[in-house]
Amino acid sequence: MTCNMIKTDKLCKVFSTDEIETHALTNVNFTVKKGEFVAVMGPSGCGKSTLLNIIGLLDNPTSGSYMLFGHEVAGLRESGRTKFRKGRIGFVFQSFNLIDELTVEQNVELPLTYLGLPAAERRRRVERMLERVRISHRRKHLPAQLSGGQQQRVAVARALITEPELILADEPTGNLDSKNGREVMELLSELNADGTTIVMVTHSERDAAYAHRIVNLFDGCIISEVTCG
Repeated sequence: MTCNMIKTDKLCKVFSTDEIETHALTNVNFTVKKGEFVAVMGPSGCGKSTLLNIIGLLDNPTSGSYMLFGHEVAGLRESGRTKFRKGRIGFVFQSFNLIDELTVEQNVELPLTYLGLPAAERRRRVERMLERVRISHRRKHLPAQLSGGQQQRVAVARALITEPELILADEPTGNLDSKNGREVMELLSELNADGTTIVMVTHSERDAAYAHRIVNLFDGCIISEVTCG
């Protein structure tokens, strides 16, 4: 039986300053089933990245419910959010966020050191993952020695190395040309076909077409959902 991995109910996020309140999300009801690939689209400033940050436990909602992996997580403190997502959620960002001083294999290995895995197990997982994303021939290179597409493949490998249940991608092809962007999207599609759940924020209709479902946001509200394929 397919179950909801993500379920929000009347989710709201308000950013407040002394002068103004900005309602980034308003009464968002959003679900993602285990094994789904969902794209979130909308104009700049509509709340896409805010929603992704809350889903990834990088931030808390102001109000509403958020069930993740069957647990209510909306009220967790930062330490609790960090512990809960550790090893279970992988992130892929537009800007790659690789560490310049580390080689490809060291960048990919880094999340495993935080999990305390033995060195031999870390090496085995890294070798297998670099082959999976077709970047093992660049294992000793630094990020600056790679193309944009290669850097993003390293970023995807790093996100996957802990074998997470959920991948969150924020404009994963935003800094890539069309060829490299297509390769990254095909890689994400392959990973989803292997069972990884993916939620992706994108401006690109071409990228969104890889998803099973497209959710459209406008002014912090879900205005429509479209099933693909």
